Amino acid sequence: MLICALPLAALPLPAMSASQDQANDQTRRLIRQIMLEQRIPGLQVAVVRQGQIVLSEAYGLANVENGVRVSRDTRFPLNSATKAFTGVAIAQLAEQGRLDLDAPASRYLDDLPATWKDVRVRQLLAHTSGLPDILDANGLLGGGSEAQAWTAVTARPVEAAPGQRFAYNQTNYVLLARIIAQQSGMPYDRYLATGQFSGARMARTTFGDSYDLIPDVATMYSLAPRATDAADMPPRLSHWFYDMPPSLWAGGGILTTADDTARWLVALSGGQLLQQAARQRMWTAERLADGRAGPWAGGWPVLQASPDLQVAGIGGARSAFVVYPDRGVAVVVLTNLVGANPQQFIPRIADLHAPAVTVP
Repeated sequence: MLICALPLAALPLPAMSASQDQANDQTRRLIRQIMLEQRIPGLQVAVVRQGQIVLSEAYGLANVENGVRVSRDTRFPLNSATKAFTGVAIAQLAEQGRLDLDAPASRYLDDLPATWKDVRVRQLLAHTSGLPDILDANGLLGGGSEAQAWTAVTARPVEAAPGQRFAYNQTNYVLLARIIAQQSGMPYDRYLATGQFSGARMARTTFGDSYDLIPDVATMYSLAPRATDAADMPPRLSHWFYDMPPSLWAGGGILTTADDTARWLVALSGGQLLQQAARQRMWTAERLADGRAGPWAGGWPVLQASPDLQVAGIGGARSAFVVYPDRGVAVVVLTNLVGANPQQFIPRIADLHAPAVTVP
């Protein structure tokens, strides 16, 4: 396997202390080890500590068959980690007084089925709406167009009363994209570009999927055998195709780099995108009707509430970022291997840079 680190000269990293240099070296060794063990073709990693990007590097191949190396400019899909950006967009509109998180979605969207009208905006963010999913195992419901899928999902019965249970689904974020467009006066993607990408200097960030011809996008791969493979055939690297039509962008459409994502996290934690109170609410787990904390907050999975708050963006089993606000550290890992699940080894990287404080 080719593993190389390519710097982006236009954005140099700050001078490091001896302890930071040691943490960076340990991170590099860990990344190389994991890539070899998991057969990850290409990867970007970025570490934010105390409001600064202290490590940002690229490894391996963006396209295996043509020998194209990953650089810090290579774009990777965030997939469902995009939902964290949607959470920030909703929190911004709430902070500006343009929507109420506790209001029913029907206050902002007047064409919802009668059985959907009591679902709160915050319940859409946290997947506690009880709504049916617009996707099934084969993609959009009915296997047709986005409009046909919307007709199909709105004809289905609700699966639970609002707030009764957690059930991850994409319908929630289709509605959130429409609410953002309605309350901001611009399409979802443009609102994110003006309200987040621009302010965080995310020059390499856009939207798209495998259908779109976008420069410098890493090719996605999988080690899972094909359905036609013999049972005893060992896993082999093959292409992975992903389809993300515009109506689903709020739930999984962002293409970006680890650098851009790290700059976004710096801007978010530094108060440039949200004030502290709004950010704290966004990172607080949504309560279910019985009082229990659900696994998600406002667009963010809550991996651990306290002590040592940990919130994340996780997408496609290949991209993730985890924020540790109490430690002042965040880690971004983007890969092009389905099943790499970087959220599983990001805690090891975080511990190298800011170990968790043990509570007696």
